[in-house]
Amino acid sequence: MTKQPTIVVTGTAGFIGSVMVQYLNENGLTDLLLVDDFGVEAKRKNWEQKSYTKVIERQAFLDKLKNDEYEIDIIIHLGARTDTTEFDYAIHEELNLEYSKSLWQYATAKQIPFIYASSAATYGSGEHGYDDSHSILDLLEPLNPYGISKNEFDKWAIAQTEHPPLWTGLKFFNVYGPNEGHKARMASVIFHAFNQIKATGVVKLFKSHRPDFKDGEQLRDFIYVKDLVAVIHWMMHQMLSHEWVASKNGLYNLGTGKARTFYDLAANTFIAQGLQPNIEFIDMPEDIRDKYQYFTEANMNKLRAAGYAEPFSSLEEGVQDYVANYLVPAKGY
Repeated sequence: MTKQPTIVVTGTAGFIGSVMVQYLNENGLTDLLLVDDFGVEAKRKNWEQKSYTKVIERQAFLDKLKNDEYEIDIIIHLGARTDTTEFDYAIHEELNLEYSKSLWQYATAKQIPFIYASSAATYGSGEHGYDDSHSILDLLEPLNPYGISKNEFDKWAIAQTEHPPLWTGLKFFNVYGPNEGHKARMASVIFHAFNQIKATGVVKLFKSHRPDFKDGEQLRDFIYVKDLVAVIHWMMHQMLSHEWVASKNGLYNLGTGKARTFYDLAANTFIAQGLQPNIEFIDMPEDIRDKYQYFTEANMNKLRAAGYAEPFSSLEEGVQDYVANYLVPAKGY
């Protein structure tokens, strides 16, 4: 019997990381080293029932790497400080930039593949489009410290002459789905809409503060988390089976390629429960008003050209699965 690959997944107490672990488990992969800050009680249910080899605190993990304690086949680095309303750059710099550099350098030294999470927040207000070309990195103007930290790491990675043999940075667009309940204000609009419907029967969306967008018609490229981890799993398999070639290394958008409105998102949260939409509009908080993206849409040509052929869930399909199978029964994935 062939030995399973030993896979490091960081951020596994969090939203996308915990869904990644479940997806790997469902594909028969259990030799997993889970890395995160595991002290947050609200996140415990995200990871404790999964199948894995070991959980390792994120700071201790770097020390263990220095001591060569593990034989690792690939690193999937999803851990980050993702709060777009955290304006202390030093926090983002430590977790999103310096920690990522340490993992990159280890993967380079050991010559193992490395997949990491970047973000569509790097694109700022979209004045340079949403094209995952490396040529525009220096032009991008992210709107918050989170986006800046992600763009700084992308720029750093591209500039390295020494790098992992196979690597990709994935620019996640607006991800939604199970296991995000601990994120509070940063959870998806669907999560908040579901809870508002349950409490009051009404969903409140932000008004537009730009004349060129009607209320509720701010657009985002929403991607269902199950589709996102399927792409990472495919990419990982390509790398471990040596089908991925170094000429494909680099940054990739990971959205659906189709922007949808927040109104559509909220309306489908009602429809998934057999309810008529009941939506009101409120002023956007002033602390994010000038830092708000009104439109994002991933150019997905590069990922398709790299060989990924599976379809992405429509907004209707993703919301239906999330609401019916996770939010209504209050279950995790």
